[in-house]
Amino acid sequence: MPAQQRGRFGTVRKLASGRYQVRYYGPDGKRHSAPRTFERKSDATKYLALVEAKITREEWADPDRGRVLLGEYADKWISERAGLRPSTVQIYRRLLNKYVRPELGEYPLNRLTTAGLREWPATLLHQGIAQTIVAKSYRLLRAVLTTAVEDDRLLVRNPCRIRGADRETPEERPVLTIAQVFQLADSMPRPQLRTFILVAAMCSLRWGEITGLRRCDVEEDGSRIHVTSQLIELPGEGLTRGAPKSRAGRRTVTVPQALRADLVRHLAEYVGPNPDDLVFTMQRGGPMRRGNFNPATNWKKNVTAIGVPDLHFHDLRHTGNTLAAATGSSLRDLMTRMGHDSPRAAMIYQHATNTADQLIADGLSLLIERHRGDGHLGHVGGTHARKPMLPKTAHCRTLLMNCGNTLERVTGIEPASRAWEALILPLNYTREAA
Repeated sequence: MPAQQRGRFGTVRKLASGRYQVRYYGPDGKRHSAPRTFERKSDATKYLALVEAKITREEWADPDRGRVLLGEYADKWISERAGLRPSTVQIYRRLLNKYVRPELGEYPLNRLTTAGLREWPATLLHQGIAQTIVAKSYRLLRAVLTTAVEDDRLLVRNPCRIRGADRETPEERPVLTIAQVFQLADSMPRPQLRTFILVAAMCSLRWGEITGLRRCDVEEDGSRIHVTSQLIELPGEGLTRGAPKSRAGRRTVTVPQALRADLVRHLAEYVGPNPDDLVFTMQRGGPMRRGNFNPATNWKKNVTAIGVPDLHFHDLRHTGNTLAAATGSSLRDLMTRMGHDSPRAAMIYQHATNTADQLIADGLSLLIERHRGDGHLGHVGGTHARKPMLPKTAHCRTLLMNCGNTLERVTGIEPASRAWEALILPLNYTREAA
């Protein structure tokens, strides 16, 4: 019978092979064995003492439970996250399946180490994966393992402690001038799309927000747009109507005075009478989709013609944000207009008012009127605008026609309010360049 030494906490016994095995009772009341045997009895005794110290400091994790595979645990993690929008679930699963699972999915949680994980993002970058995607994938993995540590007690500490791996350094996106916005709008093959471009840019709307607009979301006089929902396209499900991207995404945006006549005309000529009729549609009346938007608008040809060949549709929102910043309004008011929301932003921007949003719209309207005053057409088949009047507000004291040259884009990462909330998409906003 193997020799056995019983201590007050656990046992060390000599096996028939001559090696020593450690067994002990954990805080869960179950008997556990060390994951390996020891050649010397003194090493086994030291291991037992270390385990006892971890339990005393409440740093012990069940080694058996930590053997669950990362891929399985991450799948369950995503499925159990209550309140995630369908599009967010889609993003998380794409990152997991394309960038996390192939390299790490078969590893048990308790076999993951900081040194081992350091090789993973380096491998992705070497394969040509964009740095922003690698950073998003790392933040997703960190959030999954944070839950394993803090909520499920499967690990003692999170191995995702690689400095700088969560940071994104996206290349600067282009910012259009007012003239370029109108040039792009005027190049659209249909008048409806002209208004679509102008509203997207000057009201800082996301793709899902503007394509999901219904007649009931727009005031009859074109003065305000109420963002209450958005259209989301999901694989296998098609287009679905869902909540805005965040709490702050549910907002009311004041339309610049200079664009209201265009919007009212669009409602009268191209939108059905029912409250739920879409404001912007494709040529046959169906909802707008990302996949057929570029071909239908000759996007590549038209953006090249205005001198910005790499322009994406989302850059129109970036342009609107930048032009709005040029009106001199505070970041608090700008964030409200843009529809950004995070624990950090909520503390800073929660008291923005409708009056401030009106000032932003007035400033944008002035920029448009100045553009028209230089001899450009005011609308399709339109007329020259009268000489613009300056808004009577200190907020609009400084307005730049080419403010794209004086502002820069800043990308930040919103902190998680709970252990599992890793923000996959960055927070984008603008600030004046030094």
